[in-house]
Amino acid sequence: MRTHFCGLVDEALIGQTVTLCGWVDVARNMGQLVFVDLRDHEGIVQVVAEPADAAGNADVVAAAAQLGYEDAIRVTGTVRRRQNVNPKLRTGQVEVVATKIELLNKAEPLPFHAHENPGEDIRLKYRYLDLRTPEMQRKMRTRIRLVQALRRWLDARGFQDIETPILTKATPEGARDFLVPARLHPGEFYALPQSPQLFKQILMVAGFDRYYQIARCFRDEALRADRQLEFTQLDMEFAWVSERDVQDTVEEMIRVVFREVIGVELDDPFPRMTYAEAMRRYGSDKPDLRIAMEFADIAELVKGCDFKVFTDVANAADGRVIALKVPGGAMLSRKQIDDYAAYAGKFGAKGLAWMKVEDAAKGRDGINSPIAKFLDDATLAGILNATGAQSGDAILFGAAGDKVASDFMGALRLKLGKDLGLVEDGWKPLWITDFPMFEWDGEEQRYVALHHPFTAPAVDSIDDLRANAATAVSRGYDMVLNGNEIGGGSIRIHRPQMQSAVFELLGIGAEEAEGKFGFLLDALKYGAPPHGGIAFGIDRIAALMAGTESIRDVIAFPKTTTAQCLMTGAPSPVPDNQLAEVHVSIRAKDDQGAHERPVVAKQG
Repeated sequence: MRTHFCGLVDEALIGQTVTLCGWVDVARNMGQLVFVDLRDHEGIVQVVAEPADAAGNADVVAAAAQLGYEDAIRVTGTVRRRQNVNPKLRTGQVEVVATKIELLNKAEPLPFHAHENPGEDIRLKYRYLDLRTPEMQRKMRTRIRLVQALRRWLDARGFQDIETPILTKATPEGARDFLVPARLHPGEFYALPQSPQLFKQILMVAGFDRYYQIARCFRDEALRADRQLEFTQLDMEFAWVSERDVQDTVEEMIRVVFREVIGVELDDPFPRMTYAEAMRRYGSDKPDLRIAMEFADIAELVKGCDFKVFTDVANAADGRVIALKVPGGAMLSRKQIDDYAAYAGKFGAKGLAWMKVEDAAKGRDGINSPIAKFLDDATLAGILNATGAQSGDAILFGAAGDKVASDFMGALRLKLGKDLGLVEDGWKPLWITDFPMFEWDGEEQRYVALHHPFTAPAVDSIDDLRANAATAVSRGYDMVLNGNEIGGGSIRIHRPQMQSAVFELLGIGAEEAEGKFGFLLDALKYGAPPHGGIAFGIDRIAALMAGTESIRDVIAFPKTTTAQCLMTGAPSPVPDNQLAEVHVSIRAKDDQGAHERPVVAKQG
């Protein structure tokens, strides 16, 4: 139907006849002239409908005058140089003088205009219109180029693209599974995969040394800007490797892809930081290094001070007292500080002490703080020295158990950085390594895996792991970019005895392990090679590349934060007879409490 794309018409086509298809972005009726901005996925070109004596077709101006916003049309005409160049358009040097205009489909009045900024609910309900807009086209095409670049790089280096099952077995760890009733097996269910983890490990046992997959994954968990119920990851696994083998390979891949897709040069090599160091300096295992602010631990300085909030925590076994210098923070008002205290409270803070350094040269007399009276001169001087605070700076303090203090001060550091314009331009990647093997779940009174139950410990001895479970370090690693975890992986457990020991430490007994993971334990018995891998969040990387904070902007048909598809109306009820086919009944609620909606199960 067309000879060229609108956005690719250029000076090389001057004098030639072209046929274009697209949507009317703008139509300007000047009486004797009608100008139409015609848009397709490549961009916009100006179409001119001139009077009959100039263009030789009296119907063209009349047809153009009837065009409305988002009408689908086809235009045939001659390319000529524009008198008034538009430098904002790629096609701004030329225009198309129409000799024929065909209305292919008249658009009804739209619920929103492409140049407006409607609410997200409207955008998602009419997603097909939202996706037409140039900005959404740009974001989605960034994602497309990302996936293409990844595939090119991987295919050129011998990685094998292998699909793994979508209908699989429910897993006990991580987020909730999405369950699918098995019609042929009454009372039994498949689960949609949270990741291809176990299958890719088994592929290593099967002899496929370098696997990858652009994999769809499903997790029934709360949604937010960087999380969806269904998402896409680049899944990778390697056999016969150590941590550095995996890390060095994928680091090169990420550098190449960023260069090809958005023209960005990332550090070579990426800096590296242990989990312990990241938590000590930034209170986060995915620190945003574009923000220069770092923590200073001052527990030793305040153990003997008269401020009970500090002394109680500083003398506790797991207590942590953090001081955070805020450059230029002395200009913060009391209300602003109170607002930051309330924000920190969302992450566990019970209060937020503060200090303004109005004139560092004056010592105590240059300090404005409600807690200064509880601190002697030596302690004040020690705090200023530890933080490096100068005149005009502020210091915010967090005192709590190690994890809680790290969490709320880490969140506060990020918010202050953004609010006060302390986030540097550019890209700051790094590796986080040496994660703890386990963390203690106080509610369930058991260890849980910090990464997943298949991550190898740093020690080879099962006895050592059992004796030192609380402090055991794993062979896990994350790639972080601008405060976002974009990839996470580990060296896996490849010996069945160690895997069984880890299951035991996680409270998964031998019978349960056999029922849920027996196929993996069996596979590890038959010469499983040392192996490891990583998975990258495609949605998250695409959002970073496209310059948007929400992954919904780079997913064609995302769910809302209430887990709904507003365009299709999913999720939705299904008829009783369809439920009966899969042997399912629904337990609903009414004013009298729960009751079961009866369903007659099919026989057989």
